[in-house]
Amino acid sequence: MSQLFSTLTIRAIQFKNRITVSPMCQYSSADGFATDWHLVHLGSRATGGAGLIITEAAAVSPEGRISPHDLGIWKDEHIDKLLQITSFIAAQYCVPGIQLAHAGRKASTNVPWIGRGKVEDAHGGWTPVAPSAIPFTETYPMPAALSSNGIRKVIADFTAAAKRALQAGFKVIELHAAHGYLVHQFLSPLSNHRTDKYGGSFENRIRLLLEITDSVKTVWPDGLPLFVRISATDWVNGGWNLEESVQLAHILKDRGVDLLDVSSGGLSEHQHISVGPAYQLPFASRIRKETGILTGTVGMITNAIQAESILVNGDADMIFMAREILRNPYFPLAAAGELKEKINWPVQYERAKP
Repeated sequence: MSQLFSTLTIRAIQFKNRITVSPMCQYSSADGFATDWHLVHLGSRATGGAGLIITEAAAVSPEGRISPHDLGIWKDEHIDKLLQITSFIAAQYCVPGIQLAHAGRKASTNVPWIGRGKVEDAHGGWTPVAPSAIPFTETYPMPAALSSNGIRKVIADFTAAAKRALQAGFKVIELHAAHGYLVHQFLSPLSNHRTDKYGGSFENRIRLLLEITDSVKTVWPDGLPLFVRISATDWVNGGWNLEESVQLAHILKDRGVDLLDVSSGGLSEHQHISVGPAYQLPFASRIRKETGILTGTVGMITNAIQAESILVNGDADMIFMAREILRNPYFPLAAAGELKEKINWPVQYERAKP
């Protein structure tokens, strides 16, 4: 059996293969509600054979949205539509997961096809929050530095969102601590200039993530996996770096985190990224080999042989796919054919099976 189509068991959950649909914002919600777009978008990837599907970033509070059109899970009314989606995903023998997120200083911005930049108050904008009053760029809104009460609210919001995620049928939670959003902003000295217990030293800068993790684990069942997505490096001198990511991975593993979804960048407009096929793989590989924590890798993974090689070489445990699986929702079905694996197709589609 190929490694790509081997099962993986984490806690009480078995994934039928190692292919994960990575969180990808759709900017297609109003007031945080999932829609039929999300049902069809995520459902098509489930019929396509993925082992795990993680929703786009679901905001834990209204102010935690990237744009006014982001998915949310900050109120109970969001649960019903999400439950419809998770039920469909699970019926395809795929595991439904959700990414819990807070945009921090990158909030209150336009959707990409309009053009990034501040959303004015008259058009539904708001004042973002951040570890420090430092905007992401000149075109982004100026954030307000979080008070100690504000930090406690963030932790409570993540915890309440985790409770709703369970009610909505999700079996995996991924905490978003990457791509320049709020938790990542606390991790990086480029965006965190605080002088209290949440700023300065490495131990202080990781404090918010650890407190969120610990609090979420009080409401998330022991039998269900907890992932964390990190940016392994800011790609900027003086920013968050791979050595700190390895150190953080040791700590998160000891705190009961099951897998690190290893990405990079997104915090600074001054980043210089060396992009190429599987360009982020060395980060996931080093973290896995030095800490023993399970890792997922993402970034320009586009074919079955490439994905299989990553797993065979022991560089990662799960393959997170984004753009390629947008182009081809049925990538897993095609990959199985390429690797000579016999897998179950949806019975409605079997007439097309090679």
